Amino acid sequence: MKKIIPALFLFLLPLSLAAENSKRLSAEVLWQLQRVGAPVVSPDGNQVVVPVTTYPEDGGDANSQLWLLSVDGDIAQHPLTSEEGSASDPVFSPDGSRLAFVRKMNKEDAPQIYAMPMRAPGEAIKLTDVPTGVSAIKWAGEHIYFASNVWPEMSFDEMKEKLAADKDSKLSAKVWNEMPYSYWDSWLAEDRQNHLYRIPDTGGEIEALTLPIGTQLARADVDASDYDVSPDGTTLAFVADGSDGGIYPNEDIFLSRIGSGRAKNITEDNSAPDDRPMFSPDGRALEFSRQRIEGFYADQVKLMLHEVRSGRSRMLHRDWDRSAEGLAWAADSKGFYGAIDDEGMRRVYYLPLDGDAPSAITDKTDYGQLSVARNGTVIAQNQSAVYPARIVSIDSDRGKVRRLDAFNDAILAEVSVGTRESVTYAGADGAPIQMWVHYPPEFDRDKEYPLFLLIHGGPHGAVTDDFHYRWNAQTFASWGYVTAWPNFHGSTGFGQAFADSINPDWASKPYADVIAAAEWLMEKPWIDADRTVAGGGSYGGYLSSILLGREHPFNALMIHAAVYDLYAQTSADFAVHEQRFGPYWEKPEIYEELSPHMYADRFDTPSLIIHGQRDLRVPVGQAFELFRALQTRGVESRLVYYPDENHWILTRTNSLHWYGEVRQWVERYAAPGPK
Repeated sequence: MKKIIPALFLFLLPLSLAAENSKRLSAEVLWQLQRVGAPVVSPDGNQVVVPVTTYPEDGGDANSQLWLLSVDGDIAQHPLTSEEGSASDPVFSPDGSRLAFVRKMNKEDAPQIYAMPMRAPGEAIKLTDVPTGVSAIKWAGEHIYFASNVWPEMSFDEMKEKLAADKDSKLSAKVWNEMPYSYWDSWLAEDRQNHLYRIPDTGGEIEALTLPIGTQLARADVDASDYDVSPDGTTLAFVADGSDGGIYPNEDIFLSRIGSGRAKNITEDNSAPDDRPMFSPDGRALEFSRQRIEGFYADQVKLMLHEVRSGRSRMLHRDWDRSAEGLAWAADSKGFYGAIDDEGMRRVYYLPLDGDAPSAITDKTDYGQLSVARNGTVIAQNQSAVYPARIVSIDSDRGKVRRLDAFNDAILAEVSVGTRESVTYAGADGAPIQMWVHYPPEFDRDKEYPLFLLIHGGPHGAVTDDFHYRWNAQTFASWGYVTAWPNFHGSTGFGQAFADSINPDWASKPYADVIAAAEWLMEKPWIDADRTVAGGGSYGGYLSSILLGREHPFNALMIHAAVYDLYAQTSADFAVHEQRFGPYWEKPEIYEELSPHMYADRFDTPSLIIHGQRDLRVPVGQAFELFRALQTRGVESRLVYYPDENHWILTRTNSLHWYGEVRQWVERYAAPGPK
């Protein structure tokens, strides 16, 4: 019987030692940390390989190495790959004797597949030379599978020549005849397609798998979750657009017998997305994820099971009010482990096939990136707001967690980290709202602290107990603030009705929840109500812009990558309400009522505006429009523009500058530290 057992809570430091340290979790410390990626466990459950990324102090390119961890005994870790080039996406061979991975050497133009022995000494051998590069690798049978973004009418030699010619060309024009034309921070070339290939695991001739079928994968980024191969290597399942047009694609699951040249759409009866196919270890079933509401990206994800022999599909756990995500098959093919967004946490659940209800295995802190061995060993990434990601094994029967790595321990031993707690307050319509509150190191409840209230993006997502590098609440707290992050109406992990309660009205309930959060905090004796600031990014920038036009208690706002003008947002790769509720020429009242720019005549709060030029999800013109409105109205404002960043600030130098700008702004309007 699966049951909740409190996880082994491994804090960074004893409290007495932490109090003695004066070094805080600054932005500089964040960039010194090694960033631990998704683990992969060997088939026998004895070894774990994990990519670990570091960033040089000079602001140069990141470097990722593969590290080998032991599952049994004391913590033991050593690098498998050198610092030359960057390695990622490790996959074990079915017998565990070899490891394949993606690597981009310093002198190469594109990443390629390498393979190395795991049971004897030996160097990694390069298996591919694909000019358009490889990604999303998997190993099944005697082949390694991968995706590449190719020109479908060209051979690899012709692609190599074209890439060289394009590199030397001074022409910068891009031309489209249909959508989509962009995705987050990338322009999508209309004449290129994502396709699947395979190569013998010892190297040799590359075989095209989806090109002969005439069906391409999604136009946007493709990763390993977009396809799967049956354990015997005979059948391919992949995600492709089952609709006729590119404006509102409909992701469907296609099945193809490899070599047949044909594929069958097994989900054409559903007009909303179906994705993430995974064959069971015994090969008898295919699992995939299903949403049922068109145009609602946070619609609850349901677990579907397709029986390979009969061709029948059925939905499991239909009435479970959570999204079935982050799944990995159990070794016995009788169920799944999932990293489930659940009331402000990401918990590991077991989801059985036999009709029993899903049951939680872990409790506190966040888990994800599950990997399961043939012997049932469960490996995961674990993190918390007070420590970065690390690798653990999970006893699936008792819920006990054991750490397998020691990354970042030396750095964090010298850092004093604050504390955090989950609280609940009454929000819009009296509904309970969960919120994370973060306290600075050496917090004294007998003193008053300034408040920095954070507004998460999405809006359909959640702030869970994770370690955020770009918006680190503990780093903000280390400046001398109590920081808080509410999971307002629209957040996920609290049931379908709660997530969908703000559609199409993105403003009213989240605004009420944010104001209620501020009032709840300002009533505490340890909050100085005269020193309050707030801010957010993306949808958080939208809601911050809503605050600009309504009553609020904040001295100043920080607004990053804001959806400010809903009309202008239709130029992006995501046009908010258009698909589900209609475009602005059909439903102008939605856009007029909900767009922050319609209330610019009320703006009077000092605001820091931040945006990146390469942001194609929320185009940069939104920031310029907002800044101009503030300046025209004579409101104190500052615009920070990054010509080489996208929706997020990703490079070390710019991130440090970003944290510096935010700190300078909030300190100007809410002096830090206790009084």
